[in-house]
Amino acid sequence: MIKVLIADNHPIVRMGVTSVLESATGFQVVETASTTSELFEKLERVTPDVIMLEMDIPEINGIATLRKLKKENPDVKVLMYSGQSEDVYALSTIRAGAFGYLSKASDIDYIISAVKKVSEGNMFITNELAQRLAFDEGTQKPRRFFRKLSTREVEVLKLLASGKRNKDVAIGLNLNEKTVSTYKARLMKKLNVDNMVDLLQQAKALELY
Repeated sequence: MIKVLIADNHPIVRMGVTSVLESATGFQVVETASTTSELFEKLERVTPDVIMLEMDIPEINGIATLRKLKKENPDVKVLMYSGQSEDVYALSTIRAGAFGYLSKASDIDYIISAVKKVSEGNMFITNELAQRLAFDEGTQKPRRFFRKLSTREVEVLKLLASGKRNKDVAIGLNLNEKTVSTYKARLMKKLNVDNMVDLLQQAKALELY
């Protein structure tokens, strides 16, 4: 059972997210909080696996709250979410220690998959954000070991990193199996590796799993 604490100052949002999670198998919302002081007060009594933290929660801003959480509750994994798009906050929250960022405009199914992935100690990021993480915004040059990956290449790499075989990747992305092999070869070339073990290591460095 994945224990979740929802921190958001909007009662309807807390109720809605609670309803979504508890309608799925394996989730339990152990507490909710509407302010940061209430959040830390609740954490003295419960130990959730995942905290869903709204970026604009009152009192302390989301990034400062996240840093405080990482310092005082290092074992708890934090999934940030906001009405703002990824472009505004996602990179800064992940660099501050969040395990993922979810836009409130995302499909409801994303809530379940995001919380599950984060609870397992994995990053939850979209394909577009994965590309930005591979780039240095200051110089627009690839970070060490990375050249820009296309959205489709990131999708293929994410599925390979999750343990899927070529055939499964092909089915999942509605591609021909030979096309998946072509993407894999292209990924190896772009990430400067020549075997699957090293490719998966690069996927880990890119925080895809």
